[in-house]
Amino acid sequence: MIKLENKYLQVKVSEQGAELQSVVNKITGIEHLWQADPTVWPWHAPNLFPVVGSCYNDQILIGDEAYPISRHGFARTSKFALIISTEDHAVFSLSANQETLKHYPYNFEYQVIYDLINKRLRVSYKVINKQNGDILFSLGAHPAFRVPFFPDENYTDYYVEFAAPAPAKIHLLTKEGLFNGETKINPAIDNQIQLTRSLFENDALVMKEIKSRIIKIGSRKNPYFVEVEFPEFPFVGIWAKTGGDFVCIEPWLGYADSNDGEKEFADKEAIHTLEQGHVFEAAFFIGFGEN
Repeated sequence: MIKLENKYLQVKVSEQGAELQSVVNKITGIEHLWQADPTVWPWHAPNLFPVVGSCYNDQILIGDEAYPISRHGFARTSKFALIISTEDHAVFSLSANQETLKHYPYNFEYQVIYDLINKRLRVSYKVINKQNGDILFSLGAHPAFRVPFFPDENYTDYYVEFAAPAPAKIHLLTKEGLFNGETKINPAIDNQIQLTRSLFENDALVMKEIKSRIIKIGSRKNPYFVEVEFPEFPFVGIWAKTGGDFVCIEPWLGYADSNDGEKEFADKEAIHTLEQGHVFEAAFFIGFGEN
């Protein structure tokens, strides 16, 4: 376990999945990260690579080969190497190996980088193409934030708020996590979605047309908030496991397949192509404040 700390925040990260384990606001004493109750949802903040969401038939087609791949990819279940660690900065790396090649036939390096910057945590993703040719990928984040912040509050005291007008529609998923081609009206009122225990009964609220690049989790009972800023991520999912005292704000560069049939990986919606010798980078920020 690696610990990062400054005067405002204390953060812990595991080499397993390069996954955040704890984010404590030292000013308020609040632990803001869901603590992965295995009876509800056993993750804290998985990093998603090389796919986001579910793939049709749980596989990707590349050329004449089908490669089995689980929802959100293999990074979250892989052990990363810690290559840099200082008081407020850490770099974790996952490189292609015998196991990853069974699921994803590319020579890559995927880095997850954490930086404490005052009252914010920056999470950066870097994909390095070591292949003799292009590689294809998607990536994303899945941090789960504890709600409520305090034990004498209720889940329904909280809301999710968009800094810009909320998208008009939510894209719906099947029970297998594939898009079914249907949409519904976004439940946001005045750019806020009230948290309820039934809000995520039919899986995540997936927004492909989002304009806001800042989403806040706030309370009607206290002045504190968590803010996720994702300037380089064009899609977002908002989700919680039914019965879980948390809500996930998930910036994505990619999303699940549709249930209308299998496609080549190169034809997957929102897929990214990285040329030989090139590097891809994107970052998002988790911030903490008081109204």
